[in-house]
Formats: sequence, structure tokens, C-alpha cells
Amino acid sequence: MAKQKPSRLDQLVYLLMYPLNWLEERSSIPGRSGLVGGVKYFLFRKVPSDISWGHTLGSAALTAFIVQAVTGVILAMYYKPDPNSAYESIRNITDNLWAGWLVRGMHKWGASVFIILLFLHMGRVFLYGAYKYPRELNWIVGVLILVLGMLEGFFGYLLPWDQTAYWATVVGVNLQATGPFVGPFLGDVLRGGAEIGPDTLARFYSLHMLVLPGALIALILLHLWLVVRIGVSSPPWSPDEFGRPQPGPPPAPRKGLVEPAPRNGRLVAPVGRGARRR
Repeated sequence: MAKQKPSRLDQLVYLLMYPLNWLEERSSIPGRSGLVGGVKYFLFRKVPSDISWGHTLGSAALTAFIVQAVTGVILAMYYKPDPNSAYESIRNITDNLWAGWLVRGMHKWGASVFIILLFLHMGRVFLYGAYKYPRELNWIVGVLILVLGMLEGFFGYLLPWDQTAYWATVVGVNLQATGPFVGPFLGDVLRGGAEIGPDTLARFYSLHMLVLPGALIALILLHLWLVVRIGVSSPPWSPDEFGRPQPGPPPAPRKGLVEPAPRNGRLVAPVGRGARRR
């Protein structure tokens, strides 16, 4: 019997996966799938057949984060976190560097795009009920990613060190300082003193470039692992949605749970949902 000729899609997948297959053969432990095998499983795993374009909002938010990370690294090569040089370094990036205006614009507006996509993604998850069992932990991780993403934007807003950034940060830090109990302490920590100055810029730069990106990357990796581990949820109208009744005869009832079970030769009615104590 003649072999069936592979389709163009199969040939394209083979060409794209050839470097990964080459690495997999030379890096994985025999009998186990290594990191490359995990990447291939993540890219080609099975998902429900009735998912929609709404399920791509999470991937869009991830793409926006990658763009922010790449453009942020490029900007960090030329930015100077010093009150006397910060504004001039921003002007140098925008006016003198090749495509500097484009990189800065992508980073500036990409922050808003990232937050908007996060809100849309979480809204889709909430409306589809994908935050319920067994995905509660993934929902909590997503909320933390949203909070850290908004903090990332707040701490990055001061870095241009212009009038708008300065006074917007003054308002934001003063709002934090009015909080109960730990508010004044947080205000002093963020300012680095009684007023916003060089220490404030240095702290905001370190939080924006080191602390928060590291935490976001860790949470995003955990979020992706949970998605792969638990699976993608179907839309609410799917007949195969978790918890929907499946066709066929119902399972046999278990004694003692939905029917009275004999105890000491007599029947005892169960006390539970729908039953009242007398």
C-alpha cells in the first residue's frame, strides 16, 4: 500500500519543529521528555473543539508582556536613573537614537494595552465561569498578575522625571500614605524620605526593572503551568462543560448517601441537604 503524501500543513509543522526535535534528541534523558518535549506539548496539546476567539485574550496579554519586557530592556540600556539626567536621557532616546521614538512609544502605550488585555481576559474568565473548581488557584494567580501589572505601570510613570510624572507620583504616594495603620509607613518607604527626590527615583526604578518583572515572570509561568495541567475550559454553552449531565443511564446510587442505610437492623433517614432535623 502506497504511503500517503503528507499535507502542506504537516510539512510546515515538520520544518518549524525540526530545530526542537534536533535539540530534543540530544538533550533529553532516555525514556523521558525534556524541556523541549514540554514546549512541544504546550504548543500542540489538545483543547476543546468549541473554544472561541475570546480564549486568545490570555495569549494576547502574554504577547503584550513580552513586548514590554523587550522594549524595557532596550530602554534600560540608555536610561539614566538620576534626577539630573533622567529627563535628558529620555529626550536622547526619543530624538537621537535610531527608532528610539518607536521603542519608547511601544513601551509607553504597550503598558495600557497590557492592562486592558488583562481586564478583558479576566472578564471573559468570569463570564464563562472558568474561575470555578478546579481552577480557583489559577484565578487567584491571575488576580495577582493584574495587581502587579498595575503596580508596574505606577512605578514606571515617574521614570521620565517630567512635571506630569512628578506630580502624578506625588498624588499617588500621598494616597498610599493616607491608608490606615501601614499607610504612613508605606509612604515613607516609597518616597525614601519626607519628599520625593533622588531616593524615590532610585527605588521606583529598581521596583520597575527588577522586583516586579521577576515576580510577574514567576506568576505567569505558574499560570501557564496550571493552564496546561488543568486544561482549557469550554464555553458555558458547551454540552461537554464540566458539571453538565451526560447522555446515558444515571449511575447507581450509593447506599448511605442518597438512600437510607440499615443500622442495627433498622433504617435511619439521612440528615443533609433538603432534610430537616426534628
